[in-house]
Parts: sequence; C-alpha cells; structure tokens
Amino acid sequence: MKHQAKKRFGQNFLIDDMIIERIVDSIKPQSDDNIIEIGPGLGAITRLLLQRTDILNVIELDRDIIPKLLFYCRNEGTPIVHEIDVLKFDFSEFRKNTHSQKKLRVVGNLPYNISTPVLFLLLKHREDLQDMHFMLQREVVERIAAQPGNRIYGRLSVMIQTYFKVTPLFLVPPTAFDPPPKVESAILRLIPDETFSSRVKDPKAYEDLIRLSFSQRRKTLRNNLKKFCDTDLIISAGIDPGQRAEELTVDDFLRLHAHIS
Repeated sequence: MKHQAKKRFGQNFLIDDMIIERIVDSIKPQSDDNIIEIGPGLGAITRLLLQRTDILNVIELDRDIIPKLLFYCRNEGTPIVHEIDVLKFDFSEFRKNTHSQKKLRVVGNLPYNISTPVLFLLLKHREDLQDMHFMLQREVVERIAAQPGNRIYGRLSVMIQTYFKVTPLFLVPPTAFDPPPKVESAILRLIPDETFSSRVKDPKAYEDLIRLSFSQRRKTLRNNLKKFCDTDLIISAGIDPGQRAEELTVDDFLRLHAHIS
C-alpha cells in the first residue's frame, strides 16, 4: 500500500532497518510498559514495539495513513489509534483512563514544525512520564542539550534541562528516510529529573522568567527583565544584571526565580 508523504504533516518515513532496531533497542520496551507513540506513520517503529509490548497506543492525525499503518502492522498486532492532533491530546487524562500503575513512555518521530510545542506540552505532563525517546532534527537536539555560553543555548535548553535529564543518543542520516529530509536527525532521551525541578515554586512564573530573559538575546538581563523585577533583586540573587541570559546556568535561573518569588 503506497502512501504519498504529505509535506504539511512533515512526513519522512524511516526505511533503514538497522536504525529502526537501534532506536527500539535504545527504548528497551518491556511487555507491560505503558507506551504511546506520536506520529507512527507507516509503522516502522510501531511494528517492532508491537513485538515487545502487550498494548501499544499511537497518536496519528493523518486519517489517510491510518488504514495503511494497520495493514503494515497486521502481522505484529493492532495498535490502539487515537486520531487527533497531538497538541490537543491530554496525556495526564489518558494515563488516568488506562488505569495503569505505570507512567507513560512516549516515543516518536517529531516533525520540525511541531517539535518545540510538543516538548512544552509534555513538560506540563511530566509527572505522568517515565521517559521520552524522540527523533528530532539534529539542530533541535543540539539546542536542547546546549550549555551556557553557546550561541544556541536558549529558552528551550533551560526549560527542558530544568525538568529532564537530557541524553542525546545518536545521529540519523537523511538516507534513512523516504523521502530523505535535507537535514540530519538525532535521537534524544529525556527522563524527568527532580534535581532542579524541585526548586521551581511557581512553574508559570519560572517559565515567564526564562521567556523574558531570552526575549532579546543581545540585551542584558537588566533590560529584558525591567518590567518583571528590579535590578536589586537580580543582584541579591548573586547575578550580574549586566549579563546576558545565555551566560546563566540553570542553577542561576533557579536562584533568580527563588529571589523573585
């Protein structure tokens, strides 16, 4: 069953069996895991997950591809398909309805145009997550894992590193897909981590602080935060208000958040 990749859905289908096996081996699915896959496409990863799990849920927006997905998975099993935009999916409510004691393991090949919104959505459901394994554009993975002082270190880096342990796993070349994208991809593992997140007293205020701090990258904290807090508060947190946001560590932002709160 042929399927024409749809550009509006950012569809690039994995065809490299070695890469597919390496991804699933990295996930290490167990038979009783509560796994949900975002954007299964034609089932390249889905088929292997079905071989190793008792139940598999998938989220797929493209109604034309669902019959083909089920056809390609027919020998391994039948995934439970949720035909919905992932950005409208309530992961916490889903977990509650599964009546499973196990937290969610989320996997998927995320298109570039929705990768950041999906990550921020899942961040809000972090208490229901065991871990996440995503294929993303290499550039996005590098941004998430970036350290202070790097020009690509920004809001996404700080927010994800605050709440998750970040582990880039390996690169995936364009030749592993059909049609091949113009960029390299990478596999990323995210595991909820309390090391920093336990210090966030007001998640909304913390998110606002990070967003404003990076709102104009060339400006200093003094300028970017002038409507959010005064300079004395920044100084009292042991931070130079003349610094730019990209120079601050996650720990620095948490200390500033504590003083503002």
